[in-house]
Amino acid sequence: HCRDCRRCVRRYDHHCPWMENCVGERNHPLFVAYLALQLVVLLWGLCLAWSGLQFFQPWGLWLRSTGLLFTTFLLLSFFALVVALLLASHLYLVARNTTTWEFISSHRIAYLRQRTSNPFDRGPTRNLAHFFCGWPSGPWETLSAEEEEEGSSQVV
Repeated sequence: HCRDCRRCVRRYDHHCPWMENCVGERNHPLFVAYLALQLVVLLWGLCLAWSGLQFFQPWGLWLRSTGLLFTTFLLLSFFALVVALLLASHLYLVARNTTTWEFISSHRIAYLRQRTSNPFDRGPTRNLAHFFCGWPSGPWETLSAEEEEEGSSQVV
């Protein structure tokens, strides 16, 4: 359940304040694609800004002619770094088949509290294939039931 939107979201990941929307099962792949596209545009802007900088001028003339462009380059560098880190963290979580909310709040979530590993993780390749291609991995209810059966067979 998202407190910001006051609605339930299946496989809730997080509420994105920049998009003013929840990220969950239906739009999480689109969110990752949005981050990748945003990074490409920022890197393109960095290349354009860098190509406009001319360093072989006296300091005062250089500052007057390219100071704004250099400031733009620095801002684009900062935003590109932030977006790259955000994209990398989301790809890491996708490869582990976990959400941002599960990663941050695992100590408060009943089905993750007592576990040493993620019950939904099926390996990076299968997790990424399921996320980006929609390959079925089975409903989460069956994963929980499988683990309960494994636990009861070990007790005997």
